[in-house]
Amino acid sequence: MTGIKEDKAFSEQFEVKEDLGKGAFSIVRKVVHTSSGVDYAAKIINTKRLSARDLQKLEREVKICRMLQHNNIVRLHNVFQEGHVRYMIFDLITGGELFDDIVAREFYSEKDASSCIQQILDSVSYCHKMGIIHRDIKPENLLLSSKKPGASVKLADFGLAVETEKKKHYYGFAGTPGYLSPEVLRKEPYDKAVDLWACGVVLYILLVGYPPFWDDDQSKMFEQIKQGRYEYLSPEWDSVTDEVKKLIDGMLTMDPDKRITAEQALSHPWIKNRDKVASMMHRQETIAGLKRFNARRKLKAAMHTAMIISRRSSAFIRPTGSPSTSSSNLASPPTNPENLTLIEEADTCATPTSNATLLPSNPDSNGGQYSPEEKEIIDITQLLLNSIGQKDFADYSKRCSEGMTSFEPEACSQMVTGLDFHKFYFDNMKANTPTQNNILKPKVHMLSEGVACIAYTRLTQSIDNQGTPYSQVSNETRVWKKLNDEWKCVHFHRSSQ
Repeated sequence: MTGIKEDKAFSEQFEVKEDLGKGAFSIVRKVVHTSSGVDYAAKIINTKRLSARDLQKLEREVKICRMLQHNNIVRLHNVFQEGHVRYMIFDLITGGELFDDIVAREFYSEKDASSCIQQILDSVSYCHKMGIIHRDIKPENLLLSSKKPGASVKLADFGLAVETEKKKHYYGFAGTPGYLSPEVLRKEPYDKAVDLWACGVVLYILLVGYPPFWDDDQSKMFEQIKQGRYEYLSPEWDSVTDEVKKLIDGMLTMDPDKRITAEQALSHPWIKNRDKVASMMHRQETIAGLKRFNARRKLKAAMHTAMIISRRSSAFIRPTGSPSTSSSNLASPPTNPENLTLIEEADTCATPTSNATLLPSNPDSNGGQYSPEEKEIIDITQLLLNSIGQKDFADYSKRCSEGMTSFEPEACSQMVTGLDFHKFYFDNMKANTPTQNNILKPKVHMLSEGVACIAYTRLTQSIDNQGTPYSQVSNETRVWKKLNDEWKCVHFHRSSQ
């Protein structure tokens, strides 16, 4: 532990440095152990803001992290509690995410992918021997110990990890959608085999730069997973050796009892004898694919962070207009980085929905759920924003009244009447720039029968021509009125972005 003393307070042993990342109820900061000069990462949590269930999950994470000491796992060195603040002292991981490192390499081959997955499997095998299921193996949780060549891969974030039972057990619906196994989606009892499924998804991405299961409609993606429907498409898979395809097939075996184990995977020729079996051909198209894949998931990460922070207040969080999360120096990424899609429903048996975000229902100001009428207003507002993101003026105009009035920054504080002003922007939007709009913190007022007002924060996400993601936030109010039995937007007001 490099001189860290359990009987002395955190504040007496560490000097707090810069922020490394933020979560809903936590902040990660670089700290220096004053007596040894060793750098660590401290995950600082305001436990006063946690629910009873969140506290239980935190205790579970601490217990599991204390059990694990392996070269390929981010190590928890100590935990301090001072008042309502908990300090979790982790290794300082300075190499950033594995996938980010790969796209920066000048040369990348099957042999490199074999080395990466071996280290991941080493950590998973160790966890399984210790009776731990990680349940959230994905690129965001695969870090590099440093920026040096040959730095070791570290498995991070045990926030969803559980201790295994002797027999298969239903531990709850938890994980990240694209990496969930069929048995989890079917809500069947499961075991450590779910981690091998996720490893199979990661290995697939490592080889071609895109995932085996994907659809913009999450319910369709879940069906792909439950049916085990994936392909080795030409031409990108033509140059991949048959041996690694067999290994992926073993990991993505539908029957968890027949699925390959971590130990068996480590003994596979493509890993054990990589010098002879794995191809050394440079995979430029894989790097290009990974760049696109990274841009998409980081955009989701920024969105998730904004949504979580906007829904929860914390003594450690000060939201800004441009939400972001940095994990390049984290010991363990702050609360669920990509996890716009991260879910855990251990206490309920709710069936996964087709909603693309799988986020909890938005509570109203009194902590209840929206009424059907309020939910309808939220849904039609989201559809209108979708038409903006899709640059579909025909759909947009159908949802607005012809005489719609508006105040928006582009109009220089002047009221705009009609749709011609808006059509100019639709006609001149760049067609090849992906844009997505999402509603945060909606508040609906049903003013009378057939008239409603909704106020919300709008998060706009885009990717520029270089593949760089960026986000912006604005506050909007829209007034809806039923005209000829159809809801039409008759007025809206948007703040400066």
